[in-house]
This record gives sequence, C-alpha cells and structure tokens, in this order.
Amino acid sequence: MNNRNIRRKTPVTLLAASIGLALSTPFAFAQEAAAPQDPATEAASGQATDLDTVVVTGYRASLERAIDIKRGEAGVVDAIVSEDIGKFPDLNLAESLQRIPGVVITRDGGEGRNISVRGLGPDFTRVRINGMETMATVGSTDQNGGTSRSRGFDFNVFASDLFSQLIVRKTASADVEEGSLGATVDLVTAQPFDFDGFTAAASAQASYNDMAGAATPRFAGLISNTWADGKFGALLSVAYSEREVLEEGTGSGRWANGLSNGGFNAGSTFTDALAADVFHPRFPRYTWMKHEQERTGITGSLQFRPSDRTEFSLDALYSKIDATRNENYIEAISFSRSAAQGGKPETIVRDGYIDPSTGALMYGLFDGVDVRAENRYDEWNTEFMQVGLSGEHEFSDAFTLSGRIGRSTSEHENPIQTTIMMDKLNVDNYSYDYRGNKWAPVLDYGFDPTSPNGWTLSTIRMRANQVKNEFDTAQLDFNWSISPGFRLKGGIQSRDYTFTAREQRRAANEATVPNFADGTRIVPVDMTQLASLSGVNGSPGTWVVPNFNGIADYFDIFSGEGTWAFSPFAASNRDVNEKNHGAYLMGEFSTDLGNVPFSGNFGLRYVRTEQHTVGMNNSLVTFPYDREYSDTLPSMNLVAEVMPDLLIRFGAAKVMSRPGLFQLSAVPVVSVSGGARTVTGGNPNLDPIRADTYDLTAEWYFQDSALLSLGLFYKDIESFVQTSREVRPYSDSGLPISWLPSDISPNDDFVFSVPVNTPGGPLKGLEANYIQPFTFLPGNWSNLGVQLNYTFVDSQIQYVTSSGANSLNTDLTGLSRHAWNATLFYEGARFAGRISATNRDNYLIQVPGTEQGFTSDVHGQNGTTLIDASLRYKLSDQIEVSLEGINLTDEPSLESWVGANSQLPLDYSVTGRQYLLGIRYKF
Repeated sequence: MNNRNIRRKTPVTLLAASIGLALSTPFAFAQEAAAPQDPATEAASGQATDLDTVVVTGYRASLERAIDIKRGEAGVVDAIVSEDIGKFPDLNLAESLQRIPGVVITRDGGEGRNISVRGLGPDFTRVRINGMETMATVGSTDQNGGTSRSRGFDFNVFASDLFSQLIVRKTASADVEEGSLGATVDLVTAQPFDFDGFTAAASAQASYNDMAGAATPRFAGLISNTWADGKFGALLSVAYSEREVLEEGTGSGRWANGLSNGGFNAGSTFTDALAADVFHPRFPRYTWMKHEQERTGITGSLQFRPSDRTEFSLDALYSKIDATRNENYIEAISFSRSAAQGGKPETIVRDGYIDPSTGALMYGLFDGVDVRAENRYDEWNTEFMQVGLSGEHEFSDAFTLSGRIGRSTSEHENPIQTTIMMDKLNVDNYSYDYRGNKWAPVLDYGFDPTSPNGWTLSTIRMRANQVKNEFDTAQLDFNWSISPGFRLKGGIQSRDYTFTAREQRRAANEATVPNFADGTRIVPVDMTQLASLSGVNGSPGTWVVPNFNGIADYFDIFSGEGTWAFSPFAASNRDVNEKNHGAYLMGEFSTDLGNVPFSGNFGLRYVRTEQHTVGMNNSLVTFPYDREYSDTLPSMNLVAEVMPDLLIRFGAAKVMSRPGLFQLSAVPVVSVSGGARTVTGGNPNLDPIRADTYDLTAEWYFQDSALLSLGLFYKDIESFVQTSREVRPYSDSGLPISWLPSDISPNDDFVFSVPVNTPGGPLKGLEANYIQPFTFLPGNWSNLGVQLNYTFVDSQIQYVTSSGANSLNTDLTGLSRHAWNATLFYEGARFAGRISATNRDNYLIQVPGTEQGFTSDVHGQNGTTLIDASLRYKLSDQIEVSLEGINLTDEPSLESWVGANSQLPLDYSVTGRQYLLGIRYKF
C-alpha cells in the first residue's frame, strides 16, 4: 500500500463550504457586495441618482491590474500583481509565478526554489530586479543539487512581501537585454510615488508545519509618504520570517549494473544476481532532514520629482537567509563499493527477485553487507544587496532621455557542511524489498538498528562552500516620438558580471579519524542518538546515528588544525567574468489597417561578450582562458485588434542564452568521496544556446477583468549544451595516475562528465488562459470568479555521448509536457477566499543516465498536483484576519527515478502541510 494514501488527510472542502456560507448568509456585510438599484427606479422614487465608480479590491483587483499590464504590452507578457500593500497572493515568489501559463517550479524542502518557462529550465531564464539583471544563490541537500553554481535564480532568497509586481516577458524585444531562451522575469519593488500620500500596513502570521509539529512567525510592514506637493517621497518595507520543516524519505543512490565495482561474491547462491543486466540500488537508505531558516528582507526607495519633466529614483534591496539543516541516514553501502573498499565483491547474494520487465533486483537477501549511519549538519546563509539609481528627463514633449546605474551582489556561504559516519561491517541477513511500495522499501538490517553498541567511527567528511555573484550595470536610453504614430527608441548598456565559486575540504583523507579514549574507533554509547521517521512507512522507522555535537566537541573537529585542516577542492573552484556591451535600436508604431488598429515594435540588438574563465586542476594549478563572441539579435512584435477587445499578437526573434557557469572551466578534475568517483571536465569554448523563436496568440478581453486567450509558440534551438556522462575505468581516461588518492585503484570505475554542444532541436507548444469574475450572476454569486490555464510543450533534443556520437533523442531536461493551474475565488466586501490547484507533468532531470543500460537511460522526476487555499475576513476597513493552507493533500515534495520505462526509484521525500493564521492592519 502506498504510504501517502494512508496518512491523515485534511479536507479541501473548507473553502467551498465557507464560500457557500458567504453566498447564503443574510448578514449585512454580504449585502454590501450586492449590485446597486437601477438608477431609473431611484429617480422614480424621488431619490438622487449617484453613479459612483465601483472600486475593485482584493484578489480580483490583482487579476485586473495583471490583465491591464498584459493587454498594454506589444509582446507576450504575463504578470502577478500584489493584492494590496505588502500583500502578495503567495508566500513565495516561485509559488506565485507558477500561476502563470507556461511556468512550473521545482521545490527544495517543500518551498519553491527555481522556475522553468515553456519547458526551458532555470539556466535559460533571466531575472531583473527593478530593471537590473541579477543573480541569487542558495544551498541545498545533495539530492537537490547542493550549493547552486548555475545561472538559475533561486527565488527562495526573498520574501514575497517585498515585491509589488512580477512580470514574465515570454517574447523578446530589442529594448530588453539578451540572455534568455525561456523568459525574462521582472521583479518590481514598491516606490513612494505608487501611493497617494501617507500609507502604512503591517501583518503578522503564525505558520505551522504538521510534520515538524512546530509553529514559526512571519512579520511584514510597509510605510510610505510624499512631501512638498508630491515632489519628494520615501518608502521603507520590512519582512521577517522563520521556517521549520521536517523532510523524510528514502533513496537508492541510483541503480548500478550487477557487474559494476567487480560484481557480487562468486559464492552467491542466487546466481541470477551475477548477470550483467541485473540492476540493484547502490545504497538503499532512509532519510530524515530538518530544515530551519530565518529570512530578513528590507527595501527602501527615495524619489524626487523637481518638475513635471524630471524624476529620479534611488532603490535599495537587502535580503538575508540564514539556515541550518540536520540530515540523518542509514544505508547499505556495500553495493557501491569496489573490492579495494571491501564492498560488493565481498557481498553474498542468498536470495532475490528480479523484475522481468526491468531486469532489476527488486528484492535481495545478503550476507557480508556494510551498513552505515550518518549525521550531517549544515550551516549556510545568503546575503543579497542591490542599489540602483535611475533618472528620466523630458527635454520636450517628443524626446526623453533616461539612464540607470546599479550594482547587486549575492554572497552565499556554507562554512559548515560536515557529516559524521559510523559503520557496522560484514552484516549477515541484510535485505531490501521494493516489491510492495517502491517509494517506501522495507529495509531489514539483520540486527537491531536502534542498538548503540558495536558501531565503528568510519568517516568525518568536512566541506565549506562559497559562491559569489556580482553584477554592475550602466545604461542610457532615449525615447523619441517622431510622429503621432511612430516612436524611435535606442540605447547602450554595459554589464560586468563576476561569478566566484570556492570549496574547501579536509586535507586528510575523510576516512582518517582518530581513536577514542579506549584506543579504538568504537563509538561510545553516549555519543549516539536515535533518528525516527514519522511520514514514511518502512522497517525499521527508527535507527541510531552518531551524536554530532558530542563527537565534534570530543575531537575538536572545527579547530582547523592537524587532521582537521582544510585545503582547496579543485573541482569546485571556478571563476567566470563576463563583460557584455550592447546597443539597440527599436521602432514602435501605432496605426490603422483599414478599420483594424495595428501596433507593435521591431528592432535590433547587438551584444559583444568578453568571457574570462579560471579553473583549477588536482595539483591546484590554475588555468585561465579568454574568449570573445558577438550576437546580432533582430526581433519583432505585432498586435492587431481585429475586433473590439480581440487582439492577435505575433512575435519573432533571434535569441541567445549563455552556457552554464560551471561548464566553462578548461580543466578536468578528479574527485573521490566515499563510493562516489567522478571526473568532471569543462569546456570554455562552448557556444551559446541560440534559437529562432515565433509566437502567435489570440486574446479576447470579453468583459472587465476577464480574458480568454490561446497562444502557440515555436523555438528552433540551433545548439544546446549537454553534459554527457558515462562510467568507465579511470585507467582508460589518459589522466595522470598521480591525481588519484593513494588508496584508490586506477581500475575503479569513475563517472566521466563533459559538457558539449549538441545539434539541438525544435521546441513547440501552446498556452490557454481563461480568467473571469462571475459578475453576471445575481447577488452574492457575482463575487465568485475563476482563473484557469493549461500549457503543452513538446521538444525533441538530440543528445550525444562523451565521444560525440548521437545518443537519445528526447525531451529537454526540466520539461513537463503538460501543466495546468485552476483557481476558484470569492471576493466579497468582508469575506474573501480562494482554492488553487497546480499541476505539472513528469520531467527529465538527467540525460543520458549515469549508468549504462536500458534501465538507466534517463533520470526523471514525477510531477505533482498541489492544492492550496486561503480565507480572509475583514473585521473592519483596517483589520483583516486570514487562514491559509499549503499542500493540503500532503503530496510528496520529491519522487525521482531512473529509466524512462522502468522508473526505478531514486529519491522520495515528504514535507507535510503548512498552515498560516494571520492578522493584517492597514493604516
């Protein structure tokens, strides 16, 4: 039985019942939303007719403003707008963006982290904050990629309360900087001139995670004012939150071929396990992770308008996220170990079951198995700062000059990433069983795993990571209205981007650990503790792990001296500097073709990229490399209003996206960590990913705040960057044997990874979007509304092997073929609520798979359907209370697998539901 189906469920009918109550209630506040009387009736009764403008508020107002932004743009644009001051529709920026057609997200610890747009992953999406490109980087667990060293923007650095608008630009135009294949995302913070005089608001929430069983606070506030008849304004906003989440699950460590690492012991009685096409988990394990974080954000803005023709803005943003993470594991490591490590060749297979459809050993009973228990502790933080000064002056009614300069930095530090491991060697009667529920295998260790006796301290792994991103931006633009129907825009821009990644590891072998006071490495009982699962069924659910603080203090492992000294880890030490100098010229026009209003833009952008990279080899020698290339990028966006409120859009452009940052090093690096053996190469001559893009969209604005649209898009990707992976002995690589640790045999299998340019391929799809408030319904029913969208994406990319030969022809990594969103909302005068469902289809995370064989052709991840709800009630015009629920059906946060057909389990985890109770006061 699937354990997800037997866990406690929270009903999702709460919102529907609340809306039903609001629709039927006779209370006065519900009547406030009713339509006014017919003016003719009022006149007949002798009353004065007063036709006031209806003010739309809340979630419906957010949709209305977003639709206005979309309609007013020449290209294909979607937006999310804050409902009110400091009142964004979702708690997390990525989770808000997933409501937009074509946008899906990945999560880390149950929270949205990255986005993909129209099947193109985070590396293909540029993010600007207040008009300036920027980067933000966070840390993560190993199964979620660890510390980010890519171009992908990590949205969980920021609280959503800091922003007033999110705008996703899906088509290119000459006045928007290059670098995006999927979309350019604009994050906009509030400014004092956005408000009429003095404005202030504050909110507080208590957040509760049902798996962690912990409540944490959230606070946000904004204050803004203008003076001197609106010539000067100042704004300050602050957001603070704490988060505590428990993540539990299982992992297989990938599925290895039966003969890998020397094969099983020749004395095995289950002889089928010796066959070459038998796959088995490399280290089946249970996982327990506790995430704790504090996030602080501040925005400030000063604006000065000395005259009607001149305006200056100084905007600043600061955000810091501090996090700790505890991870506990218990695993069988023999299946990933070679003979030199005393691993698989010593393991005897007594019994098993091979799935005939996959050739995988889904059940096995073994003797001579090494079992390991781990306790890992992480501390990391990311500090982000951005300051930008912008100005605009109208020299005449026809000519305007504007400019912007600014700088942003994102500094990620992970000073402690330490794992303490203890082993029991050559255990008999160990078994794993994936036959019932593959996401919750039954693991039997052949001994009592809760017993603290007889464990040997085996490894103390110590690492420290740093990643820094710096952006300096300067630009100057002009806007010249040549005639009533034509406007010419142009400008120049310079961006200087620097990426620096550093990692340090123990200079000594990680398996070099001292003895305890008794002269042995047997872990004392008082230096162990228990870990226990609550959300994943299995046997056992509780096991013993090292006591991290006890052992760390006993050996003073953070002294930085002797065996605990650090040295640079070559594979993670990279530097990239990019200087991008560009210029553009664009014409905007508006005319009539007969009776059809016709408008749009066309233009050309030229950019030169100067690239300087530095890599480090295993001998800690650095290798610099310089390269320069240029791109000329034409673009066009056309809009025709073929009928009143029916718009047809067409866009075409050449676009480019630069290769991944960590792919640009010129140096291959050898890494050995436990059972993992890798050779990671770089390629500073990688060409950018270039494509020709086309969009055709029909948009019908059939009533106020309503939209029905259908869009088709096609991208001809000329070149794609792929990291090829294959397993082979180190001795076949031609690399120096001296780069290997002394205890590693050159005959051991290593995973060789090399980035290469591939032929690319087409990407095509469609987006459908429907938004409508039901204002045509009678009485309180008119407060209902719906927001629906659906996206289909198809892509066939040609992948290659490390030798350059054609491999698979399949989807882009990160591409979900189907995705949809559905929201039902109610917006009354006092009561408001909504329920939302978000779905994305399965997608690939690695092509080709690491191991060779038909069961490991690709790595993928299951899609999810998440349901969230929100209820709000106004106690007065100033005070509002709220209740929100996230992931109400308790869907898993991670279900990844290997093999397109076999879908053997890779990692699985759950993080539970999140509830928030809050109050908000608006001055």
